[in-house]
Amino acid sequence: MKKSQKLPSDLILDIKTRLKTLSGQINGIVKMLDEGKDPEQINTQFKSIDKGIQKAHFLLLDEAYRKALAIGIVNAVDSCPGDCGNEDKIDYLRREFPNLELADLTTKLKEIQTIESRLKAYNEKKV
Repeated sequence: MKKSQKLPSDLILDIKTRLKTLSGQINGIVKMLDEGKDPEQINTQFKSIDKGIQKAHFLLLDEAYRKALAIGIVNAVDSCPGDCGNEDKIDYLRREFPNLELADLTTKLKEIQTIESRLKAYNEKKV
């Protein structure tokens, strides 16, 4: 079972504020529909809502994946005594971590999880 992560309070506040704004925009679309507004105006509001929800989602994913990857890198560094066969990859991930884009985080997270599994097996053999 995965350990749940608590989100930082400032991130929670930011996402909640964004969602409340989006809720208001959705209610605005309902009103626009009731009033028979121009479809182009309604479409513009839909686009705005779509961008807003994507941004809120991005903030959540970036936080969760970045934190999980950071923990994985620390665990891998701690588990690798210097001759574990993964030193170069661990060092690469550690150095590149600050520059990773969200799209790369999921791939790198899978890589570090694979390394952690290898290191666990490696360290169990040594005992």
